[in-house]
Order: sequence, then C-alpha cells, then structure tokens
Amino acid sequence: MWCHLVSDTSLAELHEFARAQEIPERAFGGDHYDVPEDVRPTLIAAGARSVSSQDIVRALYGAGIRQRPNHSKRDVTR
Repeated sequence: MWCHLVSDTSLAELHEFARAQEIPERAFGGDHYDVPEDVRPTLIAAGARSVSSQDIVRALYGAGIRQRPNHSKRDVTR
C-alpha cells in the first residue's frame, strides 16, 4: 500500500520536507512523492496532515503546482 505526500504551498516546501524525512528523490512523481503506507504515521508526527484525495487535488491546484488542462489549446505543426 502507498500514500502520496504533497504540499499545499510549493514544490520547494515539498522537497524540503521529503529530504528531512529521508524520502528518496526517486519517489518523486512530478507533483507528489509516493511513500509506503507504513511511513504515514512518521510523516504525520513530523507535521503532515492526512487528507482526502479531493483535498490533495485542491491543494495542488491552489498552490499552482498542478495546472488545469486547457482543452481549448491544440498543438499545431506547420
């Protein structure tokens, strides 16, 4: 089982927290870290909060870490 570690502030904050918790860089997936579920209590003790999937997505958009897809743009090659 896995869980995601995200930031509601910035990628810099996310990377800093992950380093402090000795989460390897290879666990980074673009806007989050994949961490084993059994590490969750340690992360919460260090200041992380447990939230729903919907809260995660809202936090990523709110912090500007994840951008909403723009369906009106199209790639055009000339």
